[in-house]
Amino acid sequence: MSIFKSSNPTLQEKTYKDTIFEGMSTGEEMTVNGTLNKFGILMGVMILSTLYTWNLANSGENMMPYILTGAFGGLGLAIVMAFKKQWSNYLAPAYAVLEGLFVGAISAMYNNAYPGLPMQAVALTLLVTLVMFLIYRYRIIKVTGRFRMVITIATCAIALFYLVQLISFTVSGSVLASFTNAATPLGIGFSVLVVGLAAFNLLLNFDTIEKGVELKAAKYMEWYSAFGLLVTIVWLYLELLRLLSKLQRD
Repeated sequence: MSIFKSSNPTLQEKTYKDTIFEGMSTGEEMTVNGTLNKFGILMGVMILSTLYTWNLANSGENMMPYILTGAFGGLGLAIVMAFKKQWSNYLAPAYAVLEGLFVGAISAMYNNAYPGLPMQAVALTLLVTLVMFLIYRYRIIKVTGRFRMVITIATCAIALFYLVQLISFTVSGSVLASFTNAATPLGIGFSVLVVGLAAFNLLLNFDTIEKGVELKAAKYMEWYSAFGLLVTIVWLYLELLRLLSKLQRD
């Protein structure tokens, strides 16, 4: 029986089980504090990169190259780490740099359209993350097998939907199911649903990291776990940006 699962593809049970004997053989095992420290480093690197592109945007530079570089470069590194987790201590910081380029460019574009909106999204992201951590810490919502399954299926469905939208836009120049981008009750409701889904993924991430520590995964999994948590938090931030922009247009 599976001990834990996560809808975040970077945080799966098999990912940790495959490293158990490495951690035991070296005497260096994954810890919660070590993972949090690594996450802090990645977050700091991403913030510096974000500020870099933010300043470039304010100087009038075209942001599209940074968006494409951050998006596709980050995706490439994520795929490599999925197969070479032991490289995470080198690749995770590089991913944070690329993610910062993407986030900074997107944030600057939103700020240009809705001044001050990114700071509101940052504050809400921190608040939601804290609330979800407390909910997990005090077991207000228990991460059961059924809970994991529902969140996993819903997350995969949203990911597939976004992929279809992207392909539709690339091929025809129009977005499939454009109501999801509209500042209508239906569009806002969709964003609220996705924000909630991203928030619930944090519960799965916290549980997965905790179980990774219990399984005595290898030390380098701290970097990989921190990377996985960063992915979810950035997703939450971007969805909050999208939701807040709709409320501004409403």
